[in-house]
Amino acid sequence: LVTGNRRVNPDARCLVVVAEILLNRLLHGEEFRFDDVASVVMDEFHSFNDPERGVVWELSLALLPKHVRLLLLSATVGQPNEFLIWLHRSHGRSPQLVQSTDRKVPLQAEWVGDRLLSEQLEWMTTGDADLRRTPTLLFCFNRSECWSVAEQLKGKSLLLDGQQKILADLLDKWDFKSGIGPKLKPLLQRGVGVHHAGMLPKYRRRVEELFQQKLLSVCVCTETLAAGINLPARSVVLTTLMKGPPGKKKLIEPSALHQMMGRAGRPQFDRIGFVYTLAHEDDVRIARWKKQYDQIPEDTKDPNLIRAKKALKKKQPTRRNTEQYWNEDQFKKLIALPPAKLASRGELPWRLLAYLLQISPDVARLRAFVNRRLLDPKALELNLKRLEQMVLTLWSGGYVDLEPPPPMERPAKHTPVANPALVKAVSVKPQVSAEDEEDFGGDLLEKQDSGVGIRESGKANTVGTETESSARAAPHPDPLPGGEGEEAPPGKVGAFGALLQQAMKDAKPQASPEAGSADKKSKKPSVLVRALGLQVDEPTNEPPPYTPHRATPTADLSKLLMLRSVNPVYGLFLLDLLGAAEPEERIQALESVLELPGSLLPFVRVPKPDVMPPGPLATGYVDQELIARGLATQEELYPPMEEDRDRHDMFRERRWPVPLADKLRLLFHSEFPDVRDLRITPCWVVGDLLQFNGEFDKYVRGRDLTKQEGLVFRHCLRMILLCGEFAALTPPNVDAEAWQHELHDISRILTESCRSVDPESTDKALESMATGDIVEVDRLERR
Repeated sequence: LVTGNRRVNPDARCLVVVAEILLNRLLHGEEFRFDDVASVVMDEFHSFNDPERGVVWELSLALLPKHVRLLLLSATVGQPNEFLIWLHRSHGRSPQLVQSTDRKVPLQAEWVGDRLLSEQLEWMTTGDADLRRTPTLLFCFNRSECWSVAEQLKGKSLLLDGQQKILADLLDKWDFKSGIGPKLKPLLQRGVGVHHAGMLPKYRRRVEELFQQKLLSVCVCTETLAAGINLPARSVVLTTLMKGPPGKKKLIEPSALHQMMGRAGRPQFDRIGFVYTLAHEDDVRIARWKKQYDQIPEDTKDPNLIRAKKALKKKQPTRRNTEQYWNEDQFKKLIALPPAKLASRGELPWRLLAYLLQISPDVARLRAFVNRRLLDPKALELNLKRLEQMVLTLWSGGYVDLEPPPPMERPAKHTPVANPALVKAVSVKPQVSAEDEEDFGGDLLEKQDSGVGIRESGKANTVGTETESSARAAPHPDPLPGGEGEEAPPGKVGAFGALLQQAMKDAKPQASPEAGSADKKSKKPSVLVRALGLQVDEPTNEPPPYTPHRATPTADLSKLLMLRSVNPVYGLFLLDLLGAAEPEERIQALESVLELPGSLLPFVRVPKPDVMPPGPLATGYVDQELIARGLATQEELYPPMEEDRDRHDMFRERRWPVPLADKLRLLFHSEFPDVRDLRITPCWVVGDLLQFNGEFDKYVRGRDLTKQEGLVFRHCLRMILLCGEFAALTPPNVDAEAWQHELHDISRILTESCRSVDPESTDKALESMATGDIVEVDRLERR
């Protein structure tokens, strides 16, 4: 078994690996030979359709040597014949299709419209072992709901006679003192497990072990579990058919429903598997009321019954405007719909592009590869244009030389000069007072809390605002050149910045003397906001058609292959800047590339400038460049406090300052506007953990992150990996030994921190990092 954080008998003749490990080895043929590999079996092959992970499966198919035999398995693939034709045409493979709709254990799907969840589970656990519908997988679509649902079951009797004593004996042997352990243990004692990515790996493993031993009646889990973890269950319960943010939920995809339903029914134990989908609790109450109301005849003459019917009418429950509902017809329709057909999704990864160019600079070979993707003609054309954009981006960054030369000059690099005094090891000093240590509650969280300057919501970005009664004004650096009303210095504006400035100039209306303050009120959306969202609608001058034929690697191209945990183009962009940064800025920049779920962000926001003032990278270079290039104004970067006109009104309104990570992203996009797959999440996890002296459990408790500690744990492990990759490179004008010492110091503290709560998972992850078997695209676990 070889995964991103676990290795068991890795030298065996038969290896079970995740798709990312397979691709990783195919891309490094000099280290992993496939001469003695006879066959590859790809289970859960419907992942080919995943917008983010699908490209991993597709590229593995393309890179597998022809002598390797192939077996693709999936229970949720629609129209496979089209895929087989493509596989033969594009990759010269002609597998035989073996298709069946029969299940070894038939499924019985039922709609439950008259029972609440706790009542349904109590009904499912009544009777002897043959009559019971347990063990059960209960699916929720977010991690917080898993805990709330599990709490509803805490007081229910769900176990068979004798199971509770066996459970108690096993649980006493394990340590549940840290993190979510004290909350999880009482649930396990009642036969209820919880399983999602927000839990530490050690707790998830314990839930899996107990469930596999048939000691848990219910496992409350997210749909991630349906994507590959083998927990045999007699039945599956769905608490909803809607998924998404509040107010914007949509019905789940048929493939997702079939995948979850497929977990019901154990071939070695069950003759039939059961699937129960519950109605919304409001609809259950309405159904119960209607049943009771209809029992009283409309034409009754009995005065008591008439009064009772009128009383019931007054208590009639209704649906709420704030809720989204689903129904039985939708459930039946989802079951009847076929899964989605396979198609190529996602873009060519930058590291793979660099790797292919190192093998051969012939761009025609890359076009041939793109032409072999499973896409319709229009999508293929867009993908070919995208390939040329990516090659030009590599040229603009100095990573390749193009033939024929492009009809424009290569942009010059602007690298800030590093201050040698700033290159030092990270000093970890606790910034938590003794009073705060006694109560890790709202006061401490409020001191460190801050808003994200630019919040992404769908396609639009908005500058955040805050109303507070006693907010301290943010420090304002000295006025920067190129501010409002001042011309930007020549030579300082990037190509994208120049485009924005010209668009602003063309679109700016001429103010009349009579306009006065009215013009100020009718401002267009912020240039900063639109630029961060890359939604500049102003017309642009299309460059003349250009088609590169050869992209010869420069000495810098090999550096792109050294960065696996971050978009490599952005990673090297950061490297050029981090020499001028202080340690806190470096941590902000590095951990912002490690994506975190949105549910975690309110707890890990970057501290406000009055708590953590901007450092030399921000004030000495980035701020000046953003203003000089016309991408931001001084007021947008550091918005002043606006007091209400009424002096007696103590409420003040404040717009959030822009975090360093968002500033860096904006500056990067002004130089590399065609890098579209960059995801930045301004956060302060590692830096905050270091302020707690690396005491992981104290940190997650102090920041109310115990229910999300698994995500924090994973974030720290990925930061260790990222530090190792950046330690192999050195920023310009920086002492390499001091740079490596700083990053190794961060890694050492994080390693000790992770080992303190889950040593087994930490050591296995570090072992995988040391061997190079790293999962590069692993987004499923973040759901």
